[in-house]
Amino acid sequence: MEPRLTDNLRGVFVFIVLLSTGSSENDTDLAFCGTWRHGNGSLSLNVGLSPGCSEISISADQSSLSVNGDITVQCRRSEVIPLEQLGLDSLEGTPFCLYWEPLLDQLKLQVGGKNLTLCWPASLQDSCCTDLSHGANTPEATYGIADGRVKGDLITDKIMTAYKFSGRSIDCSKRERMTMSSAVWNMEHPCARSSEVDMKEDFRGYNVTAPATKGGAAESSTATVHLPTALKRAAKKTSRVVCTFFKNNSLFQEGHKEVRILDDVVGISVENEVIADLSEPIRIDFHHGVIPKLHSRKCVSWDTRKDPLLVNWLVDGCKTRQKGVKHTECLCNHLTYFTVLVQMEPRPVRHLLALTAITSLGCAVSAISCVALIVFLCRKRRSKEQSIPIHLGLAVSLGLLNLLFFFTAVLANMGGESVCVWVGAGLHYTLLSSFTWMGIEVFHTFWLVHMVFSPSPKPCVWNLVGFALPAVPVIILAAVGDIYGLREVVPSDDVTNPYRMCWMKNTHKALLAHYFTNMTVLVILVSSGIVMLFLVYRKIHTRDEWRQNRVAFLSIWGLSCLFGTSWGLTFLDFGPLSDVVLFLSCILNSFQGFLLMLRFYMLNWMRKQAGGSSLGSTSTGSTRQHMLQPPEKS
Repeated sequence: MEPRLTDNLRGVFVFIVLLSTGSSENDTDLAFCGTWRHGNGSLSLNVGLSPGCSEISISADQSSLSVNGDITVQCRRSEVIPLEQLGLDSLEGTPFCLYWEPLLDQLKLQVGGKNLTLCWPASLQDSCCTDLSHGANTPEATYGIADGRVKGDLITDKIMTAYKFSGRSIDCSKRERMTMSSAVWNMEHPCARSSEVDMKEDFRGYNVTAPATKGGAAESSTATVHLPTALKRAAKKTSRVVCTFFKNNSLFQEGHKEVRILDDVVGISVENEVIADLSEPIRIDFHHGVIPKLHSRKCVSWDTRKDPLLVNWLVDGCKTRQKGVKHTECLCNHLTYFTVLVQMEPRPVRHLLALTAITSLGCAVSAISCVALIVFLCRKRRSKEQSIPIHLGLAVSLGLLNLLFFFTAVLANMGGESVCVWVGAGLHYTLLSSFTWMGIEVFHTFWLVHMVFSPSPKPCVWNLVGFALPAVPVIILAAVGDIYGLREVVPSDDVTNPYRMCWMKNTHKALLAHYFTNMTVLVILVSSGIVMLFLVYRKIHTRDEWRQNRVAFLSIWGLSCLFGTSWGLTFLDFGPLSDVVLFLSCILNSFQGFLLMLRFYMLNWMRKQAGGSSLGSTSTGSTRQHMLQPPEKS
């Protein structure tokens, strides 16, 4: 693992020292806390760290908090970090804590409720700067550090300008030989155990098993790593592999209550090399507590392509095999940190296979139906029917929506995340465009009935609203980023085999975008459809022509069902009838293009049966005018 990769992975372990504080017999680490008394102006953090073992100084003044010294093994850092984003404006002072873990060469600062990693954890060190002792007191001041404490013990309640701690270098690599001479164990750290494996010329694979923690309830191993022979061929610069086993690392958690990771995290690295695309995967066996079948689990690896301070686990490069409720096997083709991600609050979809089959069939039929409807409407375009451009716009947007949705699973499995960003945005645009055209259809029906002598807006206006307006929120969300991508839908019968599709991601930001766009437009569409239907019915239900003109009745009823009822079922997906509602909604919405085509063909056929001409000569507008003629005066 090259240095850059190692540096990125270091941000994982900033809470290890919190867990290990007080667990060692010797006072080797440092936990210094205090209250920073500062002004209300611009604040900053000054960091100046370099390798060595001499002294560390924590100082503060009106505008800056400083951490300087040479106590690290390999960490070197010198920069000024603005703290405006932390919102430190309290005149009463800001609490902070500085944690130093010498065995991992880790230095972490907690300030204003935020965690800042100054030195990211590395592998267990052979030598380290430890046994830090408090030096002489510094002068008192108005601004500085108040209530200085070391591991909870108060040093002084006065405001001091600085605290200094001196250290000494010791050999912290007391090692215990294993049964085979090719591997050695570092048994000193309570939260991390590392093993070095020397891949000699005759290397034919090797198993590294993590020992049980001291005082644990069971002596059985919690994780086992099998190093394949392919790793020897891939490692060209060195033959040494380091396996580090970490336990009880709360920082690894995703930050969402819906998911958690196992307590065990395994790090595998080859010094100064990046190992990927192994011909034979590394096998990691995790032995854990019982995981219910409804809780999906998957092997994940640490993503080093993003900010290392952010928790980001990926399934790329790893395959998951469930060996039982207490055993998960991971097969991974690269080296990094690995663990098992568990879905804690799943809402698996029941009958996902049947729903997927219905949706695929419906989308295929609807896409073909929309093409047929577009051809039909284009032939009638020369007529004076005002609604044809609107029907045509709806058919185009709905056809594109069904076509994209039909291929979304194929594109997700073939193209992955990069392709799904574009496909998800396109799918969102066609959905919003379809909703918009449905709203235009409902509004135009209301216009024809109520605005008898007012001309309908020109087709270019409808095209601008139906095709251009939905692009605005999609472009904004795409610019914000991390909205569209790969989405997994977990089936209830096999939680290890999720359905992959391109859509909005399963994140809080994407969920918020979904409610502000899709659900908001859907509420407006359904409610406006109901209101428009009521207003139209109230306007014409007393006419004799209403009882005689079944074409107009079916036209209005068809609009209300297609563009109101079917999508309104989305809000009824709860309770004991949720499965029925889900299937009904799936059928109506996926076959909506077919139902739309069927409606137009039925209306045209009924006009012919009634003795009228086709759509080209008997328009909805003329029917409307006939229905709304005022009754003759007697």
